[in-house]
This record gives sequence, structure tokens and C-alpha cells, in this order.
Amino acid sequence: MRERIDSPANKKVKLAASLHSRKHREKEGLFIAEGIRLGEMAAAAGWDIVFGLYTAELSEQARGQELLAKLKAQGCLLCETTAAVYRKASATDTPQGILLVMRQQKSRLQELPAAGKQPLYVVLDGVQDPGNAGTIIRTADAVGADGVILLKGSVDVFGDKTVRSTMGSLFHLPVCTDVTAEELMDFAAAQNLMLYATALDESAQPHFAQDFTRGTAIVFGNEGNGVSEAILQRAAKTYIPMYGQAESLNVGVSAAVVLYEAVRQRQSQYLPQ
Repeated sequence: MRERIDSPANKKVKLAASLHSRKHREKEGLFIAEGIRLGEMAAAAGWDIVFGLYTAELSEQARGQELLAKLKAQGCLLCETTAAVYRKASATDTPQGILLVMRQQKSRLQELPAAGKQPLYVVLDGVQDPGNAGTIIRTADAVGADGVILLKGSVDVFGDKTVRSTMGSLFHLPVCTDVTAEELMDFAAAQNLMLYATALDESAQPHFAQDFTRGTAIVFGNEGNGVSEAILQRAAKTYIPMYGQAESLNVGVSAAVVLYEAVRQRQSQYLPQ
């Protein structure tokens, strides 16, 4: 199905523009995936696409034509609009000419893999920067984690910048949002998970000295304040040793270092000795 939109006052354009606000995203249960690459990954993911806006310039590109054909085959409502009208709905400085209004897809803790699988979960506790959150979700996808859990107070995973920063990994693994610290700890106990938290204090152990081979949840904290005290009191504390003069690592980098140590340990279990 295709429509033509020439007015910035069109309801679909106004709806798309409103979704740059967290309040409206939460009210509507929708979000925006913008750009060709995200559009391709969204089309492949099977998530519910409410409608798409695109420009004539996009439809003249071979890659754009292929994406539009794929979306049309899936029954997606596609609306061609002018570049000026499209910019009213876009959130990027250099629009690629396509954005999809999609239905948010959230998982619940109870839907995550059952105990016995030795799952690996990544937890964000108050991480506020969209780029950091997106990088961590992307890394969790890369290492084959079983899910990402965002505690209350963390960035909106469906915000424009966060979605773009995930580079499509948002579509690849379960993401639970607005989880309380108590819910996380109850979940860890029910699944018999080892709960780790990154921290810099005397009781913390180096990340390579931890055992990540069993069912594990690793908590990464707020950029300025770290992991909350409620979780630190119940978790095993771990840190990344520093051998130069840097005081700390960005939380996205820290997550990559720790998660790939978990991968190394888990893979080494199956290598010949």
C-alpha cells in the first residue's frame, strides 16, 4: 500500500514528529527507526511496522528501491512525501529519506531464557547516555548475550539516538525496561544467577578473576555515579585493572571488555586441553 503526503499538517507526519518525545513514545507505544540500514534490519526482524515515510530521492536509489519492495511485500503502509515535509518528521541532520514508525516490543523478565541454560544477561543501571546504552546493547548482541535489562532511571531504549546507536541490535535480542533493583535481584535468585556489578572499591576483584561460565548477570552503572548501592550490597564486585595513567574507562568500553572476557571463559570450556 502506498500513499502520497504533501502537507506537514498530515496526521502521520505529526505523529512521527511527536515520537521524538519520550512522553509521546510511551503514550503511543511507538518509536522511530530512521535510515536505510535500520530500515533493512527492521524489515528483517519481523517487528510490527505501523507505516513508513520516504522521499522520491530514496526511491531512486537501488538500495532504497529494494528496501521499499521488501516493506511493500510485508504489507507495510508506505507514504511518499517531499523532502521538506519529511524533515518535519525526521530527527537526523542528514536524513537518508526513510523512517519507519514501529510498535515498541518489550520483553518481561519472566520471558527470558529458563534456568539451566547458563544464560548471560547484561544490565544497565542508570546509564543515561544514548550512545553508551546503544553501544552496550550492540556489544551484548555481538557476544550472544541472552538479554539486556534496563533498570528504572536508565535512558529510554526507544529514543532516537539510542535506537540509532544500537545499529539494529535492538531487534536481535530481548530487552526488558523499567525493571526495579528488587525485581532484578529476585529474578537472579529465581534463575540461580551469579550477579556481578562493576565497582571501584577494595572488595572488588579483577574481571578476569571472576567466573562467568555459570548463569550470569553483569551490571554496568551510571556514567558518573556507577552502580546503585542497593545492587552493590547484593552483587559480587568486579573491576577492570588499569595499567596506565587513565582513571577510568567509558561505560560502553568497560562493558565490551568484561563481556568479551565472559565469552573467552565460556568458549574455553569447549576447547581441547
